[in-house]
Amino acid sequence: MSGGSTDADHRAALVAHLVEHSVRRGDFVLKSGARSDWFIDSKQTACDPDGILLVADVALGVIPSEATAIGGLTVGADPVAYGVAAVAATRGRRLRSFTIRKEAKDHGVTGRLAGALRAGDRVVVTEDTVTRGTSLFSAVEAVQALGAEVVLIMPLVDRGGTCAAMAAEAGIPYRPLVTAPDLGFDFAGA
Repeated sequence: MSGGSTDADHRAALVAHLVEHSVRRGDFVLKSGARSDWFIDSKQTACDPDGILLVADVALGVIPSEATAIGGLTVGADPVAYGVAAVAATRGRRLRSFTIRKEAKDHGVTGRLAGALRAGDRVVVTEDTVTRGTSLFSAVEAVQALGAEVVLIMPLVDRGGTCAAMAAEAGIPYRPLVTAPDLGFDFAGA
């Protein structure tokens, strides 16, 4: 996008990229077991060079200035966290990135953390797509257990519409970059 682009322009371009590259129509069974006539494989945007630049444009417009790290539960958070941190570095903004493993590693550097998270960091927890929020909140708990503070929960796409209430209950700001209604669909629910 050009230097005169607004946050709204970046967000519209991100929505368009997601619709073109990541949204699939058909008959799908979601992780929850529910059926849906649409699916979003947002990694098709987050792993695309043009797509991750759009993700970073929008994300960097919402990430609080005090944030020092970005990450979440592997594999969903990986392309978003690593891509946003890399693009941020090219723009003079330092964000360390990390992954939380689903299970603790028992060899080498043990535990669930992989990457540059430090105790005391102010963290943005991210994920590519969230429906129910279980992965996001697993990452939140792991980050807090490692001594860091979660300052924002920021999924690329909120498909389910239930995470905002969960974040509010936890006292953590919540800001999805795109929602199901932005893509032309109703929230999937739990």
